[in-house]
Amino acid sequence: MLRACFTVLLIISVLNTAGAENQQLPIMKLSILDHVITVELADTASARMIGLMHRRNLPKNSGMLFVFPAPGIHCMWMKDTVIPLSVAFLDKTGKIINLAEMASETLAPHCSTSAARYALEMNSGWFAARKIKVGDRMIGL
Repeated sequence: MLRACFTVLLIISVLNTAGAENQQLPIMKLSILDHVITVELADTASARMIGLMHRRNLPKNSGMLFVFPAPGIHCMWMKDTVIPLSVAFLDKTGKIINLAEMASETLAPHCSTSAARYALEMNSGWFAARKIKVGDRMIGL
């Protein structure tokens, strides 16, 4: 029984890894303050589940925009994500609700503090280095 459970977990892990490496997501440009970024759009359940798992790098000024089906309290974590990331939770108008730094390969939840429609993941420290803060608005959503 234990061996069967291990086999199932191994298969799921391989499938998740393959999905992360092979996912072709739509790309879009957004801007905030004077910064233009390129984001991959995670707007399906499977794309949101895989996110940036198993990626080895994230190009400068690039990220992933998670689009949730409805505004709500949404949480992010870093399972199988080796790149440390910053996340900005955005309301339906694109205003930043809250920001969080996320350590790689952890299951610690990082949640929006109020109803979020989007979450934007960028390289760790990206928002702070550009003095982007709560209340700033993302353009182009």
